[in-house]
Amino acid sequence: MKATAKDLRFHSKELLDTVNRGEEIVITFRGKPCAKLVPYQEIKKNIKSVKSELFGIWKDYDETQNVDEYVRSLRKGRF
Repeated sequence: MKATAKDLRFHSKELLDTVNRGEEIVITFRGKPCAKLVPYQEIKKNIKSVKSELFGIWKDYDETQNVDEYVRSLRKGRF
């Protein structure tokens, strides 16, 4: 479905109801598409997959076996 920027201003409730039904709406400004309204989808993150370990060139660095202690040691001398 297409709607103009003016429609968005004056008929936002109806457009949001349309999006809630699962439709996508392309908002046009001066005849050119400029935005898209799509239904919101919650992104579920698997917290267990997030690691606090270093990666890349740092993963084999012996001083960084415990990342938290390494970062704290770097920050000690600043203040």
